[in-house]
Amino acid sequence: MKYNNVDFDTYFKNYPDESGFFGKYGGSYIPPELQKAMEEITDAYYAISKSGKFISELRRIRKEFQGRPTPISYLERLSGQFGNVQLYVKREDLNHTGAHKLNHCMGEALLAKYMGKKKVIAETGAGQHGVALATAAAYFGLECDIYMGAVDIKKQAPNVARMKILGANVIEVTDGLQTLKEAVDAAFTAYCNEYKDAIYCIGSVVGPHPFPMMVRDFQSIVGIEAREQFLEMTGELPDAVVACVGGGSNAMGIFSGFLNDPVDIYGVEPLGRGEKLGDHAASLTYGTEGIMHGFNSIMLKDENGEPAPVYSVASGLDYPSSGPEHAFLHDLGRVKYDTVNDDDTIDAFYTLSRLEGIIPAIESSHAVAYGMKLAKEMDKGSILINLSGRGDKDMDYVIEKYGIR
Repeated sequence: MKYNNVDFDTYFKNYPDESGFFGKYGGSYIPPELQKAMEEITDAYYAISKSGKFISELRRIRKEFQGRPTPISYLERLSGQFGNVQLYVKREDLNHTGAHKLNHCMGEALLAKYMGKKKVIAETGAGQHGVALATAAAYFGLECDIYMGAVDIKKQAPNVARMKILGANVIEVTDGLQTLKEAVDAAFTAYCNEYKDAIYCIGSVVGPHPFPMMVRDFQSIVGIEAREQFLEMTGELPDAVVACVGGGSNAMGIFSGFLNDPVDIYGVEPLGRGEKLGDHAASLTYGTEGIMHGFNSIMLKDENGEPAPVYSVASGLDYPSSGPEHAFLHDLGRVKYDTVNDDDTIDAFYTLSRLEGIIPAIESSHAVAYGMKLAKEMDKGSILINLSGRGDKDMDYVIEKYGIR
């Protein structure tokens, strides 16, 4: 299938290119000394990604430790509200640790072991990446430092406790807005000082090459499973696939399974409190091209051209940019990127909980809200939503801020 002169039959062989670019987005904009470390990671990844031993070990881990494949659930009661439109969810909330993040964390930690590293370093917003990496570090016997903004530490107390129980060192970041962007800044700084003995395990499809490619590849298991499962369940492909997008790892995971199919694909960004800069984190919708954290993408900028302050009710989505592959797919028009605000997100959080017995993460609730909106607009068909994580981590915060609805 071709889309705007891009052949999706060979897409994954051609994108990114050897320099890590998806069209004009991506690349590696980092200091020369750190670039050598990135090239070491790239070479190691290319070597082990073709290794039968590595692939076999990763498959074993996914099956015996992570509990993969995760199922697809048909939302019968929720679908009943939308006439002839049928809603389904890919249950990444049932992946070990409660979200999709472990898919790439186990791969990154396995890579760290292969490279002889002793420590893994990462940032986290909602805490799911931190929990997943702490889990992977415990599994492989690695040290683990997790950088997390002070605001997110307060919002995500259950996940902070999990990280500490798993043996991770949780480092509070008090700079700036004290959220995800500042946590990334701090983690990058730490990695610059420790790259000889540590590997930075980026939590999404962002950062300098090879991380957008690596994380996408590790997360592609979600799309591979979902496509096969949906065909088996229904005999056809879904009409639409929906996922939330911050940095964009869960979305690239499920999108990768359907890019070459006649399926509408939707990425859902957080509109937060509204369209005013500082009230949302919808970078692809309102941003412009720019470089931050070592990669070129579409980002939200302040009046000085620096990363703008952002906000979302979901700690895992409040990032002022998005993965370079998302920027590329946005420009191509292959994926439609749209927004959902906080109020609709929380309504979806409670709706899915009450009608289906599934408490979704606030991040995932953005996708659920958009799936419900899309269902109202369609006369018939099917929608597959990536339920990227479970909402245990969010319950106290939601009840405190919004009450029981």
